[in-house]
Amino acid sequence: MEEEVNTTARTATVSRTTKETDITLTVALDGTGMSSVNSGVVFLDHMLTNFSRHSGFDLALECRGDLDVDDHHSVEDVALVLGSAISEALGGKRGIQRYGWALIPMDEALARCALDLGGRSYCVFNAEFRRPVIQGFSTEMVEHFFLSLSGTLKANIHLSILEGENTHHKIEALFKSFAYAMKAAVAINGTEIPSTKGKL
Repeated sequence: MEEEVNTTARTATVSRTTKETDITLTVALDGTGMSSVNSGVVFLDHMLTNFSRHSGFDLALECRGDLDVDDHHSVEDVALVLGSAISEALGGKRGIQRYGWALIPMDEALARCALDLGGRSYCVFNAEFRRPVIQGFSTEMVEHFFLSLSGTLKANIHLSILEGENTHHKIEALFKSFAYAMKAAVAINGTEIPSTKGKL
């Protein structure tokens, strides 16, 4: 991946080109929640737009993928690029809160997210969905999205659905809980590296 980092603001642009996808993504952590998202997967666009709005991150994404095969490569690679871009935008992570968590309801659904931007990748995901596909988005890819993202973000991400029946509601609540957890975790509340090791 080609990475370009702006050292005067917490922004990054990451491009990734393979035989399966061609992606460019820009993120600004201290934005206003503005987004321009075109992944080629309609429901994923809806989720990423929600993520941007509720995290306060500005997000611009263009993805051309092999959707004639299925949505797998596009969803996976968008997650990889998003994680990489956020990681680059965080820089040395000096002064960040590091940890974030959120409980988000959406009608009958209740989602929980807790995360750590401590530099180690791990994903725990507990959710089941009745519908296999929503607007071109395979619901089995929700878990894979966050697993892929945790790898390049170098984060622990724990996501669970505590209540709920409606598949749309559950997935949207998961993305929104992730957004609010990320908003808290990247917040600047000091000047030190938030680790006894002195490095994240």
